[in-house]
Amino acid sequence: MNPMNHRSKMDLRRRGIYLLPNLFTTAALFAGFYAIVQAMNGRYEIAAVAIFIAMVLDGLDGRVARMTHTQSEFGAQYDSLSDMVSFGVAPSILMYEWAFRDLGKWGWFAAFIYCAGGALRLARFNTNIDVIDKRYFQGLPSPAAAALVAGFVWVMADNRFSGNDLRWYAAALTVFAGLSMVSSLKYYSFKAINMRKSVPFIVIFLFALFFILVSVDPPLHLFLLFFGYCLSGYVMTLLGLRKPKSVPPPSQS
Repeated sequence: MNPMNHRSKMDLRRRGIYLLPNLFTTAALFAGFYAIVQAMNGRYEIAAVAIFIAMVLDGLDGRVARMTHTQSEFGAQYDSLSDMVSFGVAPSILMYEWAFRDLGKWGWFAAFIYCAGGALRLARFNTNIDVIDKRYFQGLPSPAAAALVAGFVWVMADNRFSGNDLRWYAAALTVFAGLSMVSSLKYYSFKAINMRKSVPFIVIFLFALFFILVSVDPPLHLFLLFFGYCLSGYVMTLLGLRKPKSVPPPSQS
């Protein structure tokens, strides 16, 4: 084989692998854009599902980049812009179209609080990425906030509740999610979990049980899952406040 041809094939392969994580990011961006379009067309359940699909794709692009050693500054910035569309703009428009239209200025005010919270959360994450504890997120992650808002719309629409009937509850939940994103609460990041280590059998059983529960009623159980995760930051903070501070031993003179 000609060494030059072999080298050129390897270069093409590197370019192809380099594009792979950005393709996942592009797919997540399209899912967020699709959610906006469907929300504007009154297809709220489809829009909510599209946001969840964007969340799955967003979780894959970073892992693919690490597995193929193709992390780049371009990919990080592109991912952040995609997250703003999928987890900042799309959920706020979905909630506005579903429940906030009759609230007047209070409706777009609540939607904007969420949207601004998502932008501030992403900006803070990008600037603090090298200084924060990798085990925890500072503030509610924007994908989890989007899943909370979209999950609420999905489960209520699935049970034939209209957004107009629940507009004030929806506004409270949206503002709560937006403020949680810009808070200083700690949320477990799950980055410390080593997938290559052996685990007890009960862990596999719990994973199987989780998938069974989700398959029975996806809207309800996904909403409860992310609602519980949102509350976990507040619970961890309260438990931390209740812990007695250690008193240093008296110095020996």
